[in-house]
Amino acid sequence: MICSVPLFRNAIATCALLLLVNSVTAAEPRWWKGNLHTHSFWSDGDDYPEMIAEWYKTNGYNFLALSDHNVVLEGEKWITITNSKGGQEAFDRYLKRFGNRWVKTRHVLRVEQVRLKTLKQFRGHFEQRDRFLMIPSEEISDKFGKLPIHLNASNVRKLIKPQGGSNVLDVLQHNVDAVFAQRAETGEPMFPHINHPNFGWALTVEDLMQVKGDQFFEVYNGHPAVHNEGTNNRMSTERMWDIALAFRASRLKLGPLFALAVDDSHEYHKWGTKNVNPGRGWVMVRAPRLRAETIIAAMEAGDFYASTGVRLKDVRREKGVLSLAVEAEPNVTYTIQFIGTRKGFDPTSTMPEPNKTNPVAPSRVYTPQIGEILSTTTGTQASYAFDGDELYVRAKVISSKPKANGYRSDEVEIAWTQPLLANAE
Repeated sequence: MICSVPLFRNAIATCALLLLVNSVTAAEPRWWKGNLHTHSFWSDGDDYPEMIAEWYKTNGYNFLALSDHNVVLEGEKWITITNSKGGQEAFDRYLKRFGNRWVKTRHVLRVEQVRLKTLKQFRGHFEQRDRFLMIPSEEISDKFGKLPIHLNASNVRKLIKPQGGSNVLDVLQHNVDAVFAQRAETGEPMFPHINHPNFGWALTVEDLMQVKGDQFFEVYNGHPAVHNEGTNNRMSTERMWDIALAFRASRLKLGPLFALAVDDSHEYHKWGTKNVNPGRGWVMVRAPRLRAETIIAAMEAGDFYASTGVRLKDVRREKGVLSLAVEAEPNVTYTIQFIGTRKGFDPTSTMPEPNKTNPVAPSRVYTPQIGEILSTTTGTQASYAFDGDELYVRAKVISSKPKANGYRSDEVEIAWTQPLLANAE
């Protein structure tokens, strides 16, 4: 086997892992569905971790990361039932489902409290070989001034405290470095990903493009308050992706940036566009086995796609050709866009005049040469062959099917493939 992972910070480790995986299993790779951003009572979610894990497992997911803020799910934690976000209703459902032998309560000054189960205690009730996997995680929730700067650490082994820094990029870099330091220390595969860049308008594309080591960010986050689409003076996360890709693939030489779709779910009892519900965004990862190490190896190789509903039968990122086939649904149409940036694009940008009616500082404006739609196909399969001057090409599949319980009433189902870089073998 020739390892063809692009040269980035942990390429050697990833190549070694890919070689190991291929040497110990002859299983045919298949698609695994997972969510890497989820919250429970361990931080600011409104339900018990077991209830959340069961929802994802029974709704067709294969892996789940409970990524609570600045905590890993271990140690002793008690919450007051009536003061919790889910309140008595959530507790009653929990008790009915798992029973008195499992649910542990106590009274402190006549107030009833319940003890939260650790990941180690409950994961065995849900995990099944090649069916469902729990991945340890943490949302490292840092800030610079009042700007919220959040990163997830997937398959983390111990708590990583927010690292701080002298500016936004410095904070990002310190936290990314901390994840990789733990990876080196433990020998366990793990990776960071940058969360909801437009949340609190904390990150700019200039920050995103310059982070070293990180390969992943959220192009779609199911929280209704994170501004995936941007505003009239702030760019969307998808626009940020193209600009970051163009600079990383050319001037910065930092390798690809892969896109995730996630739930960032917090609410499991009330459903609607204004609620932060599960089931909105996920990744489909192609790997031979459902193991943390094989999922991570596949993702670091770019062998996955992000989705809010569209399913793909196949995606091929081969040298000079990106192709895909949609798993079509009856009476649904699909528009496949191939999007990319060509070599020699204009790298300059301008800063618009501040909008007096909008207090949010505007994004810099870059040339439309970045992130051009290179071709469009209506149908269920398409391919794009490089002309020779593309830096990268990615595909976006837009469905005519309305999204069930999106964070906007006008959402339709979409899928995003990972970019193919011109120099990829």
